[in-house]
Amino acid sequence: MLYSQRPLTEIAWRSPEVFDAIVVGARCAGSPTAMLLARMGYGVLLVDRATFPSDTLSTHYITPDGTARLKEWGLFERVLATGVEPYRGIARSIQGFSIPPDRSEPEAIAPRRTVLDKILVDAAREAGAEVREGVSVDGLIVEDGSVAGIRAHRGEDAFEERARIVIGADGRESFVARQVNAPEYNEGGGTTAGYYTYFRGFTHDGPELYLNDGAAHFVFPTNDGEVCVGVEFVAERFKEFRGDIEGNFRADLEAFGPLAERFRRAERTSRIFGLAPHKGFYRKPFGPGWALVGDAGYYRDPLLGQGINDAFRDAEGLTEALGAVLAGRETFEVALGAYETARNEATFMLYGLTNLLCQDLNPSPEVLQMMMSGPPAPAPAG
Repeated sequence: MLYSQRPLTEIAWRSPEVFDAIVVGARCAGSPTAMLLARMGYGVLLVDRATFPSDTLSTHYITPDGTARLKEWGLFERVLATGVEPYRGIARSIQGFSIPPDRSEPEAIAPRRTVLDKILVDAAREAGAEVREGVSVDGLIVEDGSVAGIRAHRGEDAFEERARIVIGADGRESFVARQVNAPEYNEGGGTTAGYYTYFRGFTHDGPELYLNDGAAHFVFPTNDGEVCVGVEFVAERFKEFRGDIEGNFRADLEAFGPLAERFRRAERTSRIFGLAPHKGFYRKPFGPGWALVGDAGYYRDPLLGQGINDAFRDAEGLTEALGAVLAGRETFEVALGAYETARNEATFMLYGLTNLLCQDLNPSPEVLQMMMSGPPAPAPAG
């Protein structure tokens, strides 16, 4: 291994300009991480190659757990002010078995990422984090076996910055994770692919999810009266489907009874976005001078739409762990090990269920029972 295991508290400050943390990636995992650390009073640099507002591939459904965190952070009303409508419960149809929405559920929302990510970035900046947009990270600085900072550029200007910890919040294909050779474990089984787009005039009574006949269809009301409509299917169909995305997407919705008539009457307002298949995984989310959060550390097929909630939860868990380390209350290994365990315990049941569903999108009676009852599962090894 390139990196020796050494507690963060043993890593000396290297100059007066060293940040407490550098966060690479400023979307749903990175910006909350930077915001929460900055609110604790730590010096944080947040960088992203994108500029905001900007879009990204996303089912953009935020579960009630996620909206609860937005409320705790003081951001929920800001998101609502962008024109996204809250709703309670989802109408589901699984193998022809209809489950009406539970209107007693807490609020959920499905904002466009163009508005959500901008709010999160601004909140990090307001909390005191230094935010640099349009930055590409070229490499990590490693000293004495520990990550000590980043080498990056913005436009023609190259720069280096140092920190007590570098956090990869840069998504499934995380540059930070690759640079530190973060070990992967519990690789997922089946995967899906899919396409989605946005419509005006698509009538609805809240979000809808269908899992029937080897495909999943979803409807999510989003900002400004638009509705996100999509289809997911097993990975083997991806090559054939992308051969004629427009034609296949249209043919699929016209043939799917619950959506066909509404689709014909609606006006499409965007291009069609595609999600390529990719196996799920867990990554070791910490090592000497580095940590991972969000999809960089744990990725599950997006079929069940929990990604933003996962990012918010793990941002909160990571910042609590790092806060204990930076304040000298806990060692790096103990605090970050507890963060990894909590992440795995919170996700493993749904991870296993998703992998079973993605194998053929035809849930067996046993899987259907799991979806209805949600039994516990053991935490993964690793």
